Amino acid sequence: MYQLAPNIELLFTEAGDYHDRVRAAAAAGFDAVEMWGPTGADAPSTPKDLPALKAALEETGTQLTAQLAEPRTQFMIPPWDHSEFFRKLDEGVEIAHFLGTPRMVVGSGTGFGGWKRQVQLDKLIEIYQKAIAQIDGSGITLVLEPVNVRVDHPGSLLDRTAEAVYVARGVDSPFFGVLYDIYHSAVEGEDMAVELENAGSLVKYVQLADAPGRGEPGSGSLDWAERFGILRAAGYDGPVGLEYYPTQESAASVALIRDLAASA
Repeated sequence: MYQLAPNIELLFTEAGDYHDRVRAAAAAGFDAVEMWGPTGADAPSTPKDLPALKAALEETGTQLTAQLAEPRTQFMIPPWDHSEFFRKLDEGVEIAHFLGTPRMVVGSGTGFGGWKRQVQLDKLIEIYQKAIAQIDGSGITLVLEPVNVRVDHPGSLLDRTAEAVYVARGVDSPFFGVLYDIYHSAVEGEDMAVELENAGSLVKYVQLADAPGRGEPGSGSLDWAERFGILRAAGYDGPVGLEYYPTQESAASVALIRDLAASA
């Protein structure tokens, strides 16, 4: 049975603020949630109420499985000043420790047309080797997320799972891996079984949404029994983040995927 972690930016928003969404998810039977960054999705300049969030997590016994590293730095665009990313990385680790989060999600940012793609991928390796060295001993794992450029993230450098795997192999740390998002991969037309076989143990976190539409499983055309079968055959047994835009009330939207995860 897979541990499912509803994304509280998108799910259980009916409950109100983030800490109340944690309680609503727990009341619906979940023992884990995920979120985006420490700031609010609707108001990026406004920090989340982290003490209230921690209290809700502890009160309900809920695990926060992942949070985003902020800012989502545009690594490849001149003047290549990454100082804010590295400064905020330490803050993110402190918050992760405060909330009990074992992993932080990182990205590639937008690519730069003046450099060959291979050069940019190698630059990402250099950046994340430095990041891993900076947070050495923290116990926090960084997971690199490739995202689709066809629908949701036009201009992003990293849109292929295999290239994220290449970067992770280059960083070469047990505390650095790949976030495999079933939705993004499907939109890019990838073969899930092939990508997971290539990635192997470098996949350290998984997220999902249906395609097309990025709604809950059952709202699109993906075969979710098949997808979970591929995930299990690949050897992944970690948590799965539910990062989708529900087309119905949150508790109803999770019904199908909970049933499938229970038998996967």
